[in-house]
Amino acid sequence: MNDETKDLILAIFEASLEAQLRAVRHLRRDQPASAALRRRKGLSQVDMAFDILKKARSPLHVSDLLSRIQAQFSVTVDRESLVSSLTKKVARGDRFLRPDKNTFSLKADAR
Repeated sequence: MNDETKDLILAIFEASLEAQLRAVRHLRRDQPASAALRRRKGLSQVDMAFDILKKARSPLHVSDLLSRIQAQFSVTVDRESLVSSLTKKVARGDRFLRPDKNTFSLKADAR
């Protein structure tokens, strides 16, 4: 094999590998860095609120819930959406209580 053919084949391999590396890097950018973060992002906003309330062991205003969700899970949750979801859970008797306006806690059997 002459040098020109060898250089052409190596250049083709190099271009192919560079394209593959760019694709892998692009995919990595779109995904969370750690498994723990992936798992946390998989939680619903209700599950995140449940986790926060379980750790708090006391009722929390929705503003406190939102700031703690942001701090712990690095997720911004819409206030009205969270209040609506938790209010529906309260109405169904599912895990949550609403001791005051926009304040939520866990039922004793959910702790």
